[in-house]
Amino acid sequence: MVGLVAGRGVLDPRGIPSQWLTLASVVGAHWTMLRVDRQSWSFVGLGRDAASPPLLINGALLGAATIGTASVALLATHMLRIEPTQAGNWFGAAGRSAATLLPAAFFEELFIRGFAFAVLRRAGGWRLALIVTSVVFGLLHAWNPGADAESILAVIVAGFFLGAILLATGSLYAAGAAHFAWNWVMAGALHIAVSGIASSDADYRTVETGPDWLTGGPWGPEGGLAAVAAMFVAIFYLYGRYLKGMEQRK
Repeated sequence: MVGLVAGRGVLDPRGIPSQWLTLASVVGAHWTMLRVDRQSWSFVGLGRDAASPPLLINGALLGAATIGTASVALLATHMLRIEPTQAGNWFGAAGRSAATLLPAAFFEELFIRGFAFAVLRRAGGWRLALIVTSVVFGLLHAWNPGADAESILAVIVAGFFLGAILLATGSLYAAGAAHFAWNWVMAGALHIAVSGIASSDADYRTVETGPDWLTGGPWGPEGGLAAVAAMFVAIFYLYGRYLKGMEQRK
């Protein structure tokens, strides 16, 4: 409908308007299904309390710190290298990355860990919801450029990481903030590929010089063992925090 009114150019999947339209569509789908199921937004971790600034900030910091730690370790060991490129507008490129990655991250969180996660959790428990959605999350990236078995497995681990944030905080906003910050650190700060999709390289870019199994190769750092190791540390922390919270509620 938007394409008919505003022209098909607005539906370019790589463009900013398309990302926000896609997010709007999944928000509308949630609004419909929550009313069909007679549930509030809290059912999917989108209640008012779940949007508190501390949760959003902590989620963003966790996402940025996890991929940032792995990337800094790779840079320090010369497995990644920053090299200059043609001069450009860094702030403009960073802003465009944010405007694209923000709706994309929250779309994926709603689509994978929103209503579907909540229904699976209600039907079979949080472990079933976490496993099923994480595997689906990984498989949906199989069509990204340069995807292979290792990168898909790494994205499945990322699904467990983001799902653990949702469980530990009870906030899908926090998981979305972590997802966005993770991607922006790679695209906006490092100027390196995100899930196989090239990012802007205004002023500089980061290239991998180590083995692909460690650095992620053309997929980007999130597809390598360094990022997977960092995610496992965060998952164990969040898992322990969630279980501790369950015990306290009992």
